[in-house]
Amino acid sequence: MSPEAYTEMADVESRHWWFVGRRAILTCLLEDLRLPPDATVLEIGAGTGGNLIMLSRFGQVSAMEMDSNAREIATKKTGGRFDIRAGYCPEKIPFANEKFDLICLFDVLEHIEDDQGTLNAIGQMLSERGRVVLTVPAYQWLWSFHDEFLHHKRRYSRMELLRRTDQAGFQLVRLSYFNTLLFPLAVLARIKDRLVGGNKASGTGTPPALVNALFTRLFSAERFILGGMDLPFGVSLLAVMQKKGS
Repeated sequence: MSPEAYTEMADVESRHWWFVGRRAILTCLLEDLRLPPDATVLEIGAGTGGNLIMLSRFGQVSAMEMDSNAREIATKKTGGRFDIRAGYCPEKIPFANEKFDLICLFDVLEHIEDDQGTLNAIGQMLSERGRVVLTVPAYQWLWSFHDEFLHHKRRYSRMELLRRTDQAGFQLVRLSYFNTLLFPLAVLARIKDRLVGGNKASGTGTPPALVNALFTRLFSAERFILGGMDLPFGVSLLAVMQKKGS
C-alpha cells in the first residue's frame, strides 16, 4: 500500500463503515470457530492495528507488518500491547518457526506478488487444528483506480481462491462472498471511476455521517445472514481454512 493509504487508514478505520462493518462480520465468524481460550493468534499485514484489539478477544495476539510507519502507528494506537514485528511474505516471516491456532490475513493477500508461496508458508505455521481466516477483494472485472491506489496485484474469483488454497494443502471450511447488500453501489462507483477518471478513487475517505451510519448498519447486518448461509456474490470474499485431514 502507498504511504498515503496507510495514513488514511489510520485516520478512518475506527469509524469508516467498511472497517467497522468488516470487524463486526469477522467477530461473529471468529466466535463460531470456538477457538481454545489460550489460542495463539497471528495477524499478517496488520496495517495500522485496527483489528488487533478485536482479535485479542480470541487469544494471545502477535502481528506482522512490513511498513515501519504502519507498525509505529499500530504500536501507539494499542499502547504497545502486542508483539508487532517487521516482515513480508513469503520470504521474511518473523514467526516462521512458530505455530498458531489462528492466522488472519484481512485484505492482505491481494497485495502480495507471490500469493501461492504465501499460502504455502502459512500452512507451515498453522497448528494441527488451527484455522486460517482471510478476506480478499472479489471479481477482476471490478478492477479500478481504487485497486491501483491501494497497490493491489489482483482481485479473486471464488474458483481462483479455491484453486490456490487447495494447492497450498488447505481444506476450506467456509468460502463465501460478502459486502453483498452494497454490491450494486460498488459496481456503479467502479463504472464512474472508469468513465470520469481522475486521481482519487470513489470510496476513499469517510462519507457524510448519515451515509456512513447507514452503510455501517447495512454492511454489519450481513453478519446475521452469514451466520446461516453463504452469500452468492459480493465485493469481497472470505475464507476459513484448515489443513487437509486435520
